[in-house]
Amino acid sequence: MSRRDSRAAAARGEKLITALDIGSWKVSALIAERGENGELNVLGTGQRESRGVRRGYVADMASTELAVREAVEQAERIAGVNIEDVWVSFSAGGLVSNIASVEVQLGGHRIEQEDIDQLLTAGRESIDPAGRMVLHAQPTLYTLDGLNGVTNPKGLHADKLGVDIHVVAAEPSPVRNLDLCVRSAHLEVKAIVASPVATGMTCLSDEERELGVALVELGAGVTNVSLFAGGLLVGLASIPIGAADITDDIASAFGTRRAQAERMKCFYGSATATPRDNHDMIEVAPISSEEGQGEAPRITRAQLIAVIRQRVEHLFGEIGKALKELGFTGPIGRQVVLTGGGAELKGIADYAQGLLGRSVRVGRPRGLTGLPDAHSGPAFATLAGLTRYAASDPLDLRSIQTAGDQTIVKASGSALISRLVTAFRTNL
Repeated sequence: MSRRDSRAAAARGEKLITALDIGSWKVSALIAERGENGELNVLGTGQRESRGVRRGYVADMASTELAVREAVEQAERIAGVNIEDVWVSFSAGGLVSNIASVEVQLGGHRIEQEDIDQLLTAGRESIDPAGRMVLHAQPTLYTLDGLNGVTNPKGLHADKLGVDIHVVAAEPSPVRNLDLCVRSAHLEVKAIVASPVATGMTCLSDEERELGVALVELGAGVTNVSLFAGGLLVGLASIPIGAADITDDIASAFGTRRAQAERMKCFYGSATATPRDNHDMIEVAPISSEEGQGEAPRITRAQLIAVIRQRVEHLFGEIGKALKELGFTGPIGRQVVLTGGGAELKGIADYAQGLLGRSVRVGRPRGLTGLPDAHSGPAFATLAGLTRYAASDPLDLRSIQTAGDQTIVKASGSALISRLVTAFRTNL
């Protein structure tokens, strides 16, 4: 390769973004390129069955590493490029979102970049160790003499300058296991991103995040419920139930294999019932079936839906409790957005709307050009969100630390979250 070709390849490599979503059901990869106008063009995607992840946690390192390698290699073949680093999602339970607030005295002088840098340094130092690993520590909005919501304070005069820092943290061991698994597949980890943060970027509008919205990610093994208000992620809850539990219920109820149960759920399943369901018949292949044994057993679609609805009713009961604990009650919380593979179940939005008493829609990936139809559903929202998050080039306070320094946090700032939720209730 000539020096000119080498420079061209390096320049293109800087424009490439690779997202890697390691879930309980599938491992998926996406390679995108940033265009001249900032658009994100999808070059290639890959997907493999996830065999080593349980409830969002890596349970089998070798199986997960193999799935990661194969999914990325498939995306590389389609894209015609080789990649070295990836942005990785983290969706296991134990995520905590909080706001840390810091303030410095200025004495009324005009704010310079040096003042902002000193404030951010003070903000980084205000994040105290308490056993959790920081995934995000991002400055959001500034405060001038008590005035909230300032996006760029440079050039203004103030006696006091403050900033709110959005902190998302997780239990250290699962994050380290995920990191080790990806690096074992000979990939560098650019960042590990909390799934709700990534998914919210592609499924929610700026206005929704500002006015207040609940995002419910119906994954295979875990359902994450997150509350956005004032443009920030202000609350998180994790439920160890997912769409794979519906599949297991079907397999158990009708004595069939998981693959067959998944097919029945996708093709014939629904969260809502109709009188016609009593007449539609479905063939079931038993686990022990052999060729030539005669006709396969048959069930009505109503029987299938009854099994599905029992699990869905339990799941949304838990979601309702989580929303209530997060403050999504009373006159607030007019919008709930469902995403993840479980959101592809027929009738799920109508069912959720009736049970939760809120407006519900299904969130799908947005903001990417050339996304294949097979990867354009809610099951791939986190993958698309990771790509958009990476392209946004987010400022993280950890980047101004000395190399190798690991941030551990128990973020403060519950008063600010209370302010946001109070404003959320007032506005809605």
